[in-house]
This record gives sequence, structure tokens and C-alpha cells, in this order.
Amino acid sequence: MGSQGSSGRESVFLLAVLVSTMVLTPTLAIHVYTDREIHGTVGSKVTLSCTFWSREWISDDISITWHFQPEYSRDSISIFHYAKGQPYIDNVGTFKERIEWIGDPSWKDGSIVIHNLEYTDNGTFTCDVKNPPDIVGKTSQVVLYVFENVPVRYGVVLAAVIGGVLGLVLVILVIAYLIRYCWLRRQATLQRRLSAMEKGKLRLGRDSSKRRQPPVLYAMLDHSRLTKSASEKKSKGGLGDSRKDRK
Repeated sequence: MGSQGSSGRESVFLLAVLVSTMVLTPTLAIHVYTDREIHGTVGSKVTLSCTFWSREWISDDISITWHFQPEYSRDSISIFHYAKGQPYIDNVGTFKERIEWIGDPSWKDGSIVIHNLEYTDNGTFTCDVKNPPDIVGKTSQVVLYVFENVPVRYGVVLAAVIGGVLGLVLVILVIAYLIRYCWLRRQATLQRRLSAMEKGKLRLGRDSSKRRQPPVLYAMLDHSRLTKSASEKKSKGGLGDSRKDRK
């Protein structure tokens, strides 16, 4: 009974150690990155970029594979393979003599170039990278669209629209600022003119009061002159009468 109990405890302990080891050990995973989509024109070339990240050092057994799934098709074919330090290009299929290897695994780059694009190149390209022992991970896909002329992307159009709206708003703000500035300046000018007119009215009032005084003085002077002349006439008349009486 004791031996059976001790063996059971040992098995439980070993199972716990195994589970803890599995939980604590990080899962190796390789991460591959490509563009979501790319555009090209007939007869031109495009670069299908593929970069990756791995927890391990770059192995001599690293492999990079590109697959192509044509548009409106469920089947995919291998068009490029890199292994043992050598690129292997498909020189038989639709991409014969049109694929160029420009990647460098030591820089974690697995990019290729497709020359002389055709309408049949429309489809999905998949980049798959294995770096033993880091071989677990997801592939990455990029969709190629081949046109007669490259269309303007939605992001470019959206950026242009946003830029135009912001520019229009800026112009409106500048115009509103100038209008307000001119209005305030005009109000200040009118205020100065009104102040000047009020000061001028006060001066005119003072001057008019001063100018109204001289006629009164003139009248007083005329009255005094008339009185003086009348007294002189009376005195002359008195003298004449006295001379007549003497005669």
C-alpha cells in the first residue's frame, strides 16, 4: 500500500513538472510581413516585399517560398523558392524569366520583383518563411492589381479632400479675421471722429458766446455816441438862442 501511494505521488509530481515546463517554455513562432495590396501597370514591374521576424538566429536551412493564386481561382502554384543559400526561380510557368530575387535572409528580407506585368498576374501572392527550428507561424499575403493606368488610391483621394477642406476652413478664418479687423478699425475711426466733432462743438459754443458779446458793446457805444451828439446839439442850440437874445 505504501509503495503504491509513493509511486502515485511521484507520477503526479512528474506530470506537474511536465505541465509547468510546457507552460513556461515560450512557443517558437516566426512572423512574416507583406503589403496588403499593390498596384502596377501593364509592362511595368513591381516589388513584392516580404520581411520576417524570428526568435532564432538565421539558420543555414532557412527557406523562403512564394506562391501565386490567380484571380478567380482556388488553386495556387509555387513560383519561387529559396533554400540552402540558393534561389530557385520558376522558368517554366507564366512567370518564366520575369522573376528577380532581391532578398537577403541575413537581413530578414525575402522580397522578389516581377517584371513585364500582364493582366494574368492579377491575384494573391503568399510569402512563407521557415527558419529551423523556428518553423511555426503564419504566412503573409499581398494582392496584386494590374491596370492599364494606375488608379488614384482611396487614401490619396481622402487626404486630398481633407487637405482641401482644411485649406478652405483656414481661408474662411483668415477672411473672418480680416473682416473683424477692418470693422474694429472703422469703429475706432468713427469714434475718433465723433470725439473730434464733440470737441469742435464745444469750441464752437465757446466761440459763439464770445462773438455775441461785441454787438452788445457796439450798441452801448452807439448809444453813448448818440447821447453825446444830442448833448452837443443842445449845447449848440443853447448858444444860438443866447446869441439871438443878445441881438
